[in-house]
Amino acid sequence: MTWLRALREILRTGLAIERKRLEPLVAIRAAAGVAIVLGLSLWLVSPAYAASSALGAFSAGTATFQRSWRPRKVIALAAGAGLAVSTFLGYVAAGNVVTFLLLLALWSFLAGMAWAAGPTAGIVSTATVAAMLVTITLPGSVGQALEHAVVIFLGGAVQATLILLFPVRRWGAHRDALADAFAAVADYARRLRHDPTAPFDPEALMTARDAAAVTPLQARHRPPALHGTRGLAERIRPAVASLADPALGAPADGPQRDRARELLGAAADVLDAAARAIRRGTRAEVPPRVMDVLRIAPAGDADETDAVDEANRRPEADGAPTGAEADEVLRGAARQAAVRLVTLLREVLEVAESGERRASRAEDGTSAETPFLMRPMMIRVLPVVLRDMRRELRPDSTVLRHALRLAVVAPVGYVVGSLLSPGHGYWVPIAAVLVMRPDFHQTYARAVARFAGTLVGVALATGVVQLTRPDAYLSGALAVVSAALMYLVMRTGYAVSQAFTAAYVVFLLGMGGEEWDQTVPDRVLLTLIGGVLAMVAYLVYPAWETPRLLDRLADRLAANGRYAAAVVRSYAEPSAQGFAEVRKALLDSREADAAWDEAFDRAKQEPVRHRGLNRREAEDAGEAIRALGRAAMLLETHLPTREGPPVPEAAGFAEAVAADTVQAARDVRERRNPEWDRVEEALDAWAGDEGGVQEGVVRRGAALQLRALEDLTAAIDRTPLEHDVDSAVREHRARAADAGDAGSPGSPRNPGMSAEAGRAAEGGGVAEAAGAGERARGGGADEAGRPREAGAVEGAGRVGPVREARREGGGDTEPPRGRRG
Repeated sequence: MTWLRALREILRTGLAIERKRLEPLVAIRAAAGVAIVLGLSLWLVSPAYAASSALGAFSAGTATFQRSWRPRKVIALAAGAGLAVSTFLGYVAAGNVVTFLLLLALWSFLAGMAWAAGPTAGIVSTATVAAMLVTITLPGSVGQALEHAVVIFLGGAVQATLILLFPVRRWGAHRDALADAFAAVADYARRLRHDPTAPFDPEALMTARDAAAVTPLQARHRPPALHGTRGLAERIRPAVASLADPALGAPADGPQRDRARELLGAAADVLDAAARAIRRGTRAEVPPRVMDVLRIAPAGDADETDAVDEANRRPEADGAPTGAEADEVLRGAARQAAVRLVTLLREVLEVAESGERRASRAEDGTSAETPFLMRPMMIRVLPVVLRDMRRELRPDSTVLRHALRLAVVAPVGYVVGSLLSPGHGYWVPIAAVLVMRPDFHQTYARAVARFAGTLVGVALATGVVQLTRPDAYLSGALAVVSAALMYLVMRTGYAVSQAFTAAYVVFLLGMGGEEWDQTVPDRVLLTLIGGVLAMVAYLVYPAWETPRLLDRLADRLAANGRYAAAVVRSYAEPSAQGFAEVRKALLDSREADAAWDEAFDRAKQEPVRHRGLNRREAEDAGEAIRALGRAAMLLETHLPTREGPPVPEAAGFAEAVAADTVQAARDVRERRNPEWDRVEEALDAWAGDEGGVQEGVVRRGAALQLRALEDLTAAIDRTPLEHDVDSAVREHRARAADAGDAGSPGSPRNPGMSAEAGRAAEGGGVAEAAGAGERARGGGADEAGRPREAGAVEGAGRVGPVREARREGGGDTEPPRGRRG
């Protein structure tokens, strides 16, 4: 992105106002905490004292609006304690400028490193730096410093007490997170009806997992509907994907596809009903017609899904018709996925209707329920935060660079502000510190938003002051109203919230006896200087995400490779340990996927370019790795039970995937083309007739994995042939079809090639075979001229076109740069 486009995007983002659900009761409660502290201080002491004492209640109230799964009262107390400590230390060191500047640099560095523990910790810690800069301007002794620190902590305690006495939608955020997970899977099921390979963003599932981590105290008071239900959404997602996918589920056309669409629509209705029930704390309401669609009748003919049918039998299904009328349309792997989906949906309804889930039992008699995710108590979280900080102490860490920028900008801003305006110079470092973030786009957008919001806020507040000429009590009331409005719109945009924050400060200083013409001009000018200082600091010592894209891509490839290998390995050796490894690998792959998505989004907003990976290549490579993870997820639906029949041939393929992806991750980092020789050889060695539904499923899934890996090579290959990938793909498929087994219809190396394409290839027509293959994959039309749906199995077994062309024709093809020997 060019600098001009980056600046336009910064202006748009910084001044944007988002439509968010407002929480007026929460805003009123937080403003009431400010009013209590302000009113008592104003009544018992003095207006100037009230202005400083309100800092604790205001900042603690702001902290409770940050995204955190801990109780809001705990966040308020922690914020109050941090503000009190920073206030007291600032007072103690304020007598000596050099000592104070050193303390300010150290405290700012620690506040920056707190981002290692998450955004909430980073934001709250940054507020303590602002508190240190504000309160040292008040005269006093060490005793008075301690007094101010205690009062500021009491402001946080008041907020915590109000939250305890007047709870607003207790466990509401946790309910929303779990309901959003079910709603996301419901939307996914509906999209799969029309697009069998529709993408799925697991962010809602990851958020629900974060929300499910509770402290022991929270676990004792958590509503039953929030315990043990998240895993159902996790398992339903691969079930609906496997049912919809033409490679491992229902065929692309015909009665089975129609039946799959019915089941997917009914599943979406059930999941939406469950989401509403969880969000509102009510019983789920599902129409009877939906339950009729979900009735999977016993198979009319004996097939390999009878055992799964028995597991699916429930009392409510005993009245199902039998005999010829009961023949289920779905067969084989599609039937397995459907049976598993219906079983999981019935468990969802148990939770949504009764509010709790009956603990299922594993075959060995132990509980199959997963224990709750542990979150350390606040008093034990310090070692965890210190460990996270130590991990970030490396030169390429974004968090470390942010901390170093803060450590320099805060004291420099304080010196600059003191020279420009001795009375209000602290506004320069406060503005700089509060807008700085670890990434470029947020820092610049917040700097623009803070200046624009400050300009509007001080203008409005000045107009009100000019019209009303308020005394101390009216100024305090106007400050409380401004705080309430700030809390109300806090999540809609930084610029609009800063407008009310600026008005709050004007009224607060007016209550302390300062005239508007003494504060407003300095506030606007010094805020502008602070924002510019933050921008310059990022340019001088940046933490660009773009140069690290290859490392992020390699991490994602390695994580998804471990997940794919773990799933296939579980077919060879079904065991509880293997299933646990699959789950761990899945979570690791999600973390790597999220890190890649975040890094790529940041890189798209940065005015720098990657010399070895352009945006199109990054998108294609990311899509290929996503396809690898999706292929593993489809296989996860059909994993055998512990006593199920193993597929020994899967072990060799799993080891090949694990070895090749580890090597490929190193190749990507070093800008070499990854190769998949071991994976190809393992799949070629997997010969013979399919040994049943289970082996057929895993072989087709293995072919999908190979296809995804070779798509990755095609995406980042630096040879001239990369510009003609499609023609190379068609040529290779025609050769494979002409060769015989590898190109025969239904072959594991080419599960997406139809009989039409095979017949065309046998006749020697390369173009005809390619065209027939394209038509069979959905790229053309059927006999009646109607467009076909695109399937998921397009070229599932293709060999990477660039490397295959180099193998077969390749004496005059120059090897790519950095290619290993």
